[in-house]
Amino acid sequence: MIKNYWNRGKKQKTITIIVSLILLIALFVLRDDYQPALLFFRKYIFIILLSAIVLFFGLRKFRSSATTGGRLGMLALLLVFFGILYVVGWHYKMYDYMRTYNVFNHLNRVEINELPLTQNERIQPLRNVFSMANESVGETKDVSLPHLVRIGNENKWTMAIQPTEKYMWQGMTDNTEEVFAVSSTTPFPRFSSENRIPVTFSIGESLKFSRNTYNAVVQRFNIFQLFTMEPSDTYYMKNDTGQWVEVVSLIKWKGFLFPYPTFGGVMVIDSGEHDFNDYIERILIGKGKYISPSEMKNYPYLIGQNTLAEKVSRLQAESLKFLGGFSDPLPWNMKTAVKIPNLPDDQNQQPFVTDFDFSDTNTGAYSGLYHWFGLEPVGDERTSLTYSVFIPADGSDTFYYYDHASKKQGYAGVSAMPLKVIESRKEFDWSVNKPVEFRPYIKDIAGRKRLFFLGTISAIREGSDNFDGSATPDLALIDSEYRDVVWIDVKHPSQWDKTVYDQLNEAWRASEGIGYYFAVDTKNIELGEKLQDSLNKVIPIIDDKTVLLEKLQKQIDSLKASSN
Repeated sequence: MIKNYWNRGKKQKTITIIVSLILLIALFVLRDDYQPALLFFRKYIFIILLSAIVLFFGLRKFRSSATTGGRLGMLALLLVFFGILYVVGWHYKMYDYMRTYNVFNHLNRVEINELPLTQNERIQPLRNVFSMANESVGETKDVSLPHLVRIGNENKWTMAIQPTEKYMWQGMTDNTEEVFAVSSTTPFPRFSSENRIPVTFSIGESLKFSRNTYNAVVQRFNIFQLFTMEPSDTYYMKNDTGQWVEVVSLIKWKGFLFPYPTFGGVMVIDSGEHDFNDYIERILIGKGKYISPSEMKNYPYLIGQNTLAEKVSRLQAESLKFLGGFSDPLPWNMKTAVKIPNLPDDQNQQPFVTDFDFSDTNTGAYSGLYHWFGLEPVGDERTSLTYSVFIPADGSDTFYYYDHASKKQGYAGVSAMPLKVIESRKEFDWSVNKPVEFRPYIKDIAGRKRLFFLGTISAIREGSDNFDGSATPDLALIDSEYRDVVWIDVKHPSQWDKTVYDQLNEAWRASEGIGYYFAVDTKNIELGEKLQDSLNKVIPIIDDKTVLLEKLQKQIDSLKASSN
């Protein structure tokens, strides 16, 4: 048809060339719009090719069949094939099952025999921080979802103050001009003054068209990355020169039969206002500098940083259910199958980004930020802690896990924690107060490492879906082994370990035969010193010589008086 139109004359040739150029430019410029379709083909390439081959030969057989019965039989076979493919693959989730098994087979798993200690405990849950940040901005501003990152030697919640998505005009014309960076270790996060950093990003999560983070990153992909990469979480942090940058975590899909997601590196977008040259660059080749996983070691600010997409780490943690073999997670087996517990009242599900100290574990792992998971048996009524999983938050190719079940420790898992807290404070109105985000708290107390869960009590308005942040939240530590709840003072973190010991030391001594800890040394003090401390004055000690001297002095004074 196109050939016939082309041969009609000069005018038709000109129109054909112009239309072809327009289509070619549109195909190049609008690649961020059709890239999800390319990625879908990559994710399900095996199923698509299998279905296409079966359909091709099935229809070929259908057309070549001479009888009506043969044609109907071929159609029935095709319907049966695609019906089985749907039921087994999607309804019973066997496709996801095989994909997760692929993840398990490609993991660099390292079992550790000693738990790392936690450090730099974060006080506020993610949703509390998000709620308080939104309380500090105006009508035309939104706050991006907070992420815990390392800024210098501190862990901070960072989030962008960006134009609101409610009003399209702001998303087309305004920039992201400020970033919140609040300490994660304080109970009093401040969203003003020095924690509100003025910095301009012309690319943002809520901005429109080519200035949107997703669009700008996808435009930066080469032809191969369009089929294998997808942008994920967006982080705000400082680079090695102290400049604020926007770091977009990338997911890379690998494999042919059942493709699976892996960490694909990051795209780093520098700060700065946009101009005409910037506009042309965004339209044609996108924005950002791609840093592959193998190159990240050359950038110190990305080493030990939180840049791993949670979508990837969740699938990696879930794949641990295959430790008992390929068939173990199937319904008729499940001897060692595990799951990631999801708490219905918790608006921030695992992983919990936590700062761990691996220095005394002899594993070679760095000390810093990790994605932590507490895996439990698949049954709803089983809430024991089976595995603790530590996935490096910077995307390093190592997967650390600690097997609680094989050591027969009998620890309670995250799912058991809310009821423990509710039982310990029956006077609370638990319809509007929710115990949330039970992250690990591992400390060396009373002679050995002990695993607790640190939970926060968050309030929620009736009829609302969002938690209300509190500057002084109630905190509880739950001993995973003894199941006791210890309420701690959020304002004095240095006293937490002693508070735990004061409440549990008698139970520990009776059960474990341990000695005494946190003892206060005393010394003998003279009676005169004690009285001086209590009365703030010195009381003289009277003896016989003192009495004799006073008597003689009185006689001398009497003689002097009589002589006068």
